[in-house]
Amino acid sequence: MRQRSTRQVTPETPAQKKRAERGKRAENAAAEHYRAHGFDVLFQNLRLGALELDLVLRKADLVVVAEVRTRAPASYVTALASITKPKRVLLFRAIERLWSKHLVKMPDVQRVRVDVVAVRLDGDEAEVEVIEGALTQNDA
Repeated sequence: MRQRSTRQVTPETPAQKKRAERGKRAENAAAEHYRAHGFDVLFQNLRLGALELDLVLRKADLVVVAEVRTRAPASYVTALASITKPKRVLLFRAIERLWSKHLVKMPDVQRVRVDVVAVRLDGDEAEVEVIEGALTQNDA
């Protein structure tokens, strides 16, 4: 018999709540950045079983899966470097599920690109940096 995950979905501690709020602000800033560049947001925080994709966007025949990383102003680790090998494996597993459950039904979708988005939050300001095509399946 398969065991259910006991992982908490709702943050419990003040630190967890603050981190969740920062993550949500970063994802919203990234979504706005893509909208300003002509993309439509198909999904935000798309759950695919136990897996999750931060943003799924579309512009013409291109679908972009954006992995959003919040960076502190003095962060030593880049957004791309913060994505570990296990995270990349899970990310591409989620993209395969996205394809089979959603994108296969969209015959005009020709390509999928995986971007990494670094968002630096400073007060009410958000600086968004997009690394287009940052990850490929060979990276998983």
